[in-house]
Amino acid sequence: ILPFVSVNQILLLLLVLTVCAILYNKVHQVPSALKNETVDLESPEEMEEEIPVVICAAAGRMGAAVAAISSIYSNTEANVLFYIVGLKTTIPHIRKWIENSKLKEIKFKVVEFNPMVLKGKIRQDASRPELLQPLNFVRFYLPLLIQKHEKVIYLDDDIIVQGDIQELYDTKLAPGHAAAFSDDCDLPSTHEMVRSVGMQNTYMGFLDYRKQAIRDLGISPSTCSFNPGVIVANMTEWKHQRITKQLEKWMQRNVEENLYSSTLGGGVATSPMLIVFHGKYSTINPMWHVRHLGWSPDTRYSEHFLQEAKLLHWNGRYKPWDYPSVHTDLWESWFIPDPSGKFKLTRPDS
Repeated sequence: ILPFVSVNQILLLLLVLTVCAILYNKVHQVPSALKNETVDLESPEEMEEEIPVVICAAAGRMGAAVAAISSIYSNTEANVLFYIVGLKTTIPHIRKWIENSKLKEIKFKVVEFNPMVLKGKIRQDASRPELLQPLNFVRFYLPLLIQKHEKVIYLDDDIIVQGDIQELYDTKLAPGHAAAFSDDCDLPSTHEMVRSVGMQNTYMGFLDYRKQAIRDLGISPSTCSFNPGVIVANMTEWKHQRITKQLEKWMQRNVEENLYSSTLGGGVATSPMLIVFHGKYSTINPMWHVRHLGWSPDTRYSEHFLQEAKLLHWNGRYKPWDYPSVHTDLWESWFIPDPSGKFKLTRPDS
């Protein structure tokens, strides 16, 4: 009997030891597995952060979006993800253009913007109807379009980038700031351009100071404005401060009270942003937003200055894919012809 008992005891002991070994492995497996995974991944220094860049592709202006994307992609080694925003009717065209050109190598997502979100929020204005196009307001709704990124770059379509977009992405935003913009009083060369074509670069050029609601803001009319055609945005702060709701509130007030209009400097998309972000934005390096190239068909910057610029913006009526316009050679070097032949450049001999 005794040997039988001792065999049972030995078997029981072995069973207990096996269970203990299994439990020990279970408990210690997670750190070890994580360790193995991190060996396979790149080290934090080597990991490439994804840079989300939002650009709209509007009907009749798709060549602009294509040139902008082409210039960004060609001048960086960074891991750029393009969010190309369009309306339901325009999305197939831009997708086909990209997939049938040298841009097929880019990383991109096509996002449909639903103009119904703007219902009742835009005051119709006949003087510059192009400023009322739904995609002009995409920048108000960045958190609805971009879900997973903390920091986002938004660019108007009438730009080209001559520098490395990583530099713009690295723009520092002060604590509590949801966005960074270019200050309209930032460059002497811009001042000369502003004076020569009579542009406004203060709040008076955008808001109607005859209206009590505007005076009640307590913002001096001589305060320098900023341009929201290039934005570096912090999505966490944007959502926390409910920026989209604030912008919508001022859009609705304008419908009711006509507080600003497209007959003033920047039309209907800039003015709500000037109100909501007043005194609460960081600044972008001035060379990362050299603008006003579209304000006059015959006022030009110096060639040296334009070569130094990291980003060029043809804001204004005179676009580089149309005629007349200035510095079209700089823009056209990034343009990729439409494989479908629908979009054509307007030139003096065309």
